[in-house]
This record gives sequence, structure tokens and C-alpha cells, in this order.
Amino acid sequence: MGFSQTEDLERRMLPLPALNDPEGERLDESLPPVIDAHVHLFADGFFEAIWRWFEAYGWPIRYKLPSPQVIDFLLSRGVQHIVALHYAHKPGIAGLMNRYMAQLCAKHPEVTGLATVLPGEEGATQLLEEAFDMGLRGVKLHCHVQSFSPDDPTMEEIYKTCIARDLPLVMHAGREPASPQYPIHPHLLCGVERVREVLRSFPKLRLCVPHLGVDEIVAFTALLEEHDNLWLDTTMAVAGYFPIDDPHRPIEVRPERVMYGTDFPNLPYAWDREVRALSRKHDEQPLAAVLGETARKFFAIGT
Repeated sequence: MGFSQTEDLERRMLPLPALNDPEGERLDESLPPVIDAHVHLFADGFFEAIWRWFEAYGWPIRYKLPSPQVIDFLLSRGVQHIVALHYAHKPGIAGLMNRYMAQLCAKHPEVTGLATVLPGEEGATQLLEEAFDMGLRGVKLHCHVQSFSPDDPTMEEIYKTCIARDLPLVMHAGREPASPQYPIHPHLLCGVERVREVLRSFPKLRLCVPHLGVDEIVAFTALLEEHDNLWLDTTMAVAGYFPIDDPHRPIEVRPERVMYGTDFPNLPYAWDREVRALSRKHDEQPLAAVLGETARKFFAIGT
């Protein structure tokens, strides 16, 4: 991937472009049931801060919608179920964020919400236990934003809490998209070898790495074949926005371990761009797995 090279660091300090591509009114009715397994929901103030960061250092945000409208937008266009993610960027706010997520999920049964916590913060296990008791169905973490490595010892309590409750973890542990604006450069924190160590040390942990691992797709595809406690999601990896080599390979190898996600609403292109790319490439059986069946099983949706 060209955009992950060190010499591109200065270029990536500038925002990437919006595509202004056409969007569909609804999903194609011939598609199998669709679950968007990577949607972000935040309270308004958090969303506004995130959008400011993206506008300055990432890409233009096409859909600046508050969380209730995010839910309505996707469901009204044919998405059957949403997996809602968020992440705490500093200590002391995870409890508030988890309560907000739980309240949204209580109002919208079509939404499965995950908890968050800042790795290493005081009372992390208790915060997660309280979130699970409120009905949240897993954990979302982001190595880049939260400045931790997957194999850091502070992560052990989080992994063990997920295992004890048999709830999954979605962790942005791939190196890209990187930015020099993160507190620690992601290439120093993340990568396939650190994830491999976690999978070996915690074989009962059910872990999803988003974005297909992005610039290490080949290595993460091999890791899928090595470890049955690893899943990937497609978020922003098959849309043709980044220069990625053969992003469909993990689906060809293990479609039952890959799930569709979008990053909505934080997109620089059409909301349905990725689902259309997947439907053009894959036959009915693997497509049904990726668009809904894998996520349904991973997050125990409907059980």
C-alpha cells in the first residue's frame, strides 16, 4: 500500500479527498440480509470533535448526522441491523459513553452496541462489567486513538473480562490508516505480529480486527487460517478509496470469518459504496456470509 510508506508521511498530514460519488436510495432487494458491523455512534459533542479531527487530518466527512439519525438513515435504506462502536480517548469518560450507548440500544432493538474503556485506566474491569450489565454486547478499542499495543500487559484484564462473559472484542490493531497526528505513531504500536501474540496467549478470546488489517492484508489472511479466534471486517478496505492490493482475498479464503462494515457516518464517499463493491465481486454464498451471517454469529444477534 503506497499510503503506508514512511516517505508519504508529510503528504498524509493533509486531508484526503472526498469522492462525491453517487449513492443509492436503498440497498438492492436481491441482496441477502445486511448487517453493518462497523457503525460509529457518539454523543453530539464527541462526534463534532471527531469530525473536526478528520477534516483537518483525515478526510472530509460526508454524513454529519447525530447518532439517532445515523440509525434511521441506515435502517431506512435496507440495513437490517447495526453494530454500534465507540472509543474513549481519555480516562474517566468511558462510563458516560457506555451509558449513552446503552440508552440508544434500549430505544433501537435493531442496534447492538459495544462498550468501551481506556486500557490501563483505574477500574477498567468494573467499567466493562457495568456496561455488560446494561446490555452492551462486547468491547471496542482503538490502538491508534487510545495509544496502546495489543500485547501490552494492561490489556490482560480486558481480554479476561471478555472471555469470562464470552463477549467479543473489536480492536483496531492494524497499522493503517496511520497519521502523524496520533499521540504515538501507529506503526510503533500495532501490527500483525502483536495480534498473533494475543491470539496465542488468549485462545478463547474472540477478536475482530477491522479494515482487513489494511496494509498487512496478506499477513492477516494467513493469520485467519492459523487461528480460529480471529475475525476481520471489511470497513473502508474494499471501497477503492485506499490503494490496497487484493482486499477480497480474505473473503475468498474464509468468508465465514469476514464481516461487512462501513465506518458510517465518518465516510468521504457514498454510504453504499462498499456493499456494491462486495456484491459485484462475490457469489451468493460467500456474500451472504460477509454481509450478515458472520456478524450475526460473532455478535450473537437475535439470540
